[in-house]
Amino acid sequence: MAEPVAPAPGARASTVAPDAIVIGAGPGGLAAAAALRQRGLRPLVVERAERLGASWRTHYDRLHLHTTRRLSALPGLPIPRAFGRWVGRDDVVRYLEGYAEYHDLDIATGIEVTRVERTDSGWELPATGGRVLTSPVVVVATGHNHMPYIPDWTGRNTFSGDLLHASDYRNAAPYAGQDVLVVGVGNTGAEIAVDLVEGGAARVRLAVRTPPHIMRRSTAGWPAQASGILVRRLPAPLVDRVAPYIEKVSVPDLSRYGLPRPANGLYSRVREGAIPVQDVGLIAAVRSRRVEPVAAVERLDGDKVRLADGTDISPEAVIAATGYRRGLEPLVGHLGVLDDRGHPVVRGARTPPGAPGLYFTGFTNPISGMFREMAIDARKIARAAARAAVRGG
Repeated sequence: MAEPVAPAPGARASTVAPDAIVIGAGPGGLAAAAALRQRGLRPLVVERAERLGASWRTHYDRLHLHTTRRLSALPGLPIPRAFGRWVGRDDVVRYLEGYAEYHDLDIATGIEVTRVERTDSGWELPATGGRVLTSPVVVVATGHNHMPYIPDWTGRNTFSGDLLHASDYRNAAPYAGQDVLVVGVGNTGAEIAVDLVEGGAARVRLAVRTPPHIMRRSTAGWPAQASGILVRRLPAPLVDRVAPYIEKVSVPDLSRYGLPRPANGLYSRVREGAIPVQDVGLIAAVRSRRVEPVAAVERLDGDKVRLADGTDISPEAVIAATGYRRGLEPLVGHLGVLDDRGHPVVRGARTPPGAPGLYFTGFTNPISGMFREMAIDARKIARAAARAAVRGG
């Protein structure tokens, strides 16, 4: 039986052993727990941070979902209309808190599961505080953005300016009047660059290794997410052939400003994990030359940054929007359930070979919207787990 754990503030305390343990109290974990409850199971959510939705609480201030409110709700509870079409960071947190309360979820915070071990009767989870939790079902939902990653650039430790990961960026106030280099032109890097410009940074450059596909977040009221849903099941080569025509109509050519159209296909890039940049001001900022695209970073040396084209620049701050690592190897790497990139080999209702009762959610970044896909995964996981419970009983 799982050792009793302290509930999260405001959560109810459970007096019975859980039917499932969900690792991670972000949107994916909460969605899975709610769906399991709706199927009559008793899940326990364990979260290493002190509060649920921890990663959302620490995102930069201006962040909004790039997916619509109506298409981003988790199972069993719509996002309030008052939060607007593009839900802001603070309202996402409020929604997650209300979601946990509405579904009466058991959540134990401040507990980190260090390893998932297979036993004859299910799963055993050593955790902080000497706890050992057990359950026939485990849902790993530690998140797509789990471990901030900064490349090991040559000379990184010699840089005399400020060097930080985008996860530590909150707003532009500390950078007013400064020369700032943002590294990485995904959605995070693009939005931080725009935020810096609007917040008074003296100069903002954006280091680009691979030119991104750029899409309008919404065109004539039609959200890009809806298009992503429509093409979700289409062959990548077909979408790759059609996408350039749509991009040319909706997005101006930025080649003269240092941001050429990408040569590779839009959906092929998505399959590799690189979703298009949703424009929330980048196009206008580049065209007005307030954001200057430059070559990728090659090395750092004192107060200098050497770019891949041989140029040396001297920014006062470097913000690395260079992504995250899943960090799943210590937790489940010994089970043979990860691919060569450290991603789960399966997701949703499927369990890895030789690991019955082990599920994964929230480790993809789909063009159709992460919240939407986590909601779909949650329902599938709950259905599969409930069926397995019936067979086991």
